[in-house]
Amino acid sequence: MRSIAARLGLLVLLVASAATAADPPAQDLADGRTGKIYFESVTPSGFFALAKREALPKTVIFGTLVLPKKATGPVPAMVIAHGSGGVSHDREFWWADHLTDIGVAAFVVDSFTPRNIRETATDQTQLSTAANVADALVALRLLATHPKLDRQRIGVIGFSKGGQVALYTALEPFRRAVIEDQTRFAAHAPLYPACNSWQVSEHVTGAPMLMLLGGRDDYTPPGPCQEYAQWFKSKGTDVDVIVYANAYHGFDSLRPPAHARNVVTGVGCNFNANVDRFVVTVRATGEDITRSVANFSRTCVGKGATVGGDSEGRKKSPEDVKAFLKKVFAL
Repeated sequence: MRSIAARLGLLVLLVASAATAADPPAQDLADGRTGKIYFESVTPSGFFALAKREALPKTVIFGTLVLPKKATGPVPAMVIAHGSGGVSHDREFWWADHLTDIGVAAFVVDSFTPRNIRETATDQTQLSTAANVADALVALRLLATHPKLDRQRIGVIGFSKGGQVALYTALEPFRRAVIEDQTRFAAHAPLYPACNSWQVSEHVTGAPMLMLLGGRDDYTPPGPCQEYAQWFKSKGTDVDVIVYANAYHGFDSLRPPAHARNVVTGVGCNFNANVDRFVVTVRATGEDITRSVANFSRTCVGKGATVGGDSEGRKKSPEDVKAFLKKVFAL
């Protein structure tokens, strides 16, 4: 039989948990809070649904905000978008440490845990990357209200699926779907993003971009990303691309490269999704597959890829990102 003290302790714990669960999501950050912050985002079924600003299911998610220890005055910040494996202390918070070292705040957004998702690497249909894009843009809108952050110097960095977030948040149709004023990301740093399927628009934000790729990546190959970088350049975006020649997917990882047989890849899914006209075409032929994109996608996906760290990539990627941000943010 439990003691009275144990029962009281359990009661206190339950009350505290209920109070935490009932805490309303932040409407703004005018109080200057840091740490774990709940906020309301949306969960679009796909990119066209987001760009069309359809009535979207609302979802309360969270992020963790870390400020530089010696911050004086408003500092720049980076939204960190995780990959298909979710938030990891070995990657997302490792990157947050690198950012705060140079005086840049870091906001690690968790798009999975609040939606009861563990990972999407083996099944991307669990959550459209459009939801991650919406989360990052809502995070930007929220961070712009923080008194210790410079709203003109907020960027986004992401890895793999999060790398797509760092790419697609540069497209105006998605930004305008979430943010009504002119607030936009000031810098984009996608690392080993999936670039076989492109989201395209005649309207981009024009913010500078640094793309870091693995030369031996067979999960999200570098070739289509280099071509996508050229597309962004054709729209007036300043894009730098760095390829670590011997690196595989996840080159910033501590784990050695290994074959992951169950991960789903889109290496054959080379199409463009136009979010101005809501038309999908095969990139090589121009064939319109808008009505059959689901069938097309089923035929072009693959399984299995090599994933793991590279000594050069893990060492140089933070250095290259820091050099990029020091230039863009005038640090």
